[in-house]
Amino acid sequence: MKTLKRHIFSHSTHVGLLILRLGIGIQFLLHGYPKLTGGVVKWEKLGSSMEMVGMDFYPAFWGFMAAFAEFFGGLFLLLGWFTRPSALLLSITMLIATIKHVSEKDATWMDGSHSFELMVVFIAIYFTGSGKYSLDEILHRKN
Repeated sequence: MKTLKRHIFSHSTHVGLLILRLGIGIQFLLHGYPKLTGGVVKWEKLGSSMEMVGMDFYPAFWGFMAAFAEFFGGLFLLLGWFTRPSALLLSITMLIATIKHVSEKDATWMDGSHSFELMVVFIAIYFTGSGKYSLDEILHRKN
């Protein structure tokens, strides 16, 4: 029984990272697509969140960058490719989203809790990496 248990759980960390990357990656791919294809008006609205951190210039650029990070970050997480840079960009995006949500009039901490939770997930992915079942691992495997 111990041998079976050891065999099953010997890859559990990598399977867990794969499940996490697939689930979060798909969601960010789907959430990022309409933002990325929304055009300048959508990007300006999205980028106006940067005012909360004192960056009130080029809102369309910042909105495009957030949409780009969500869509391509989601795609790269899904593939397990450029996982750490993607997780870093997505954690910054979620930090800005958290600040935006808790800074709104009559907001409570709960209004920003979902983006905060995702930021924590992305920070964890940044430190753990993509795991064994990823393009990062396949492409950088030392033979």
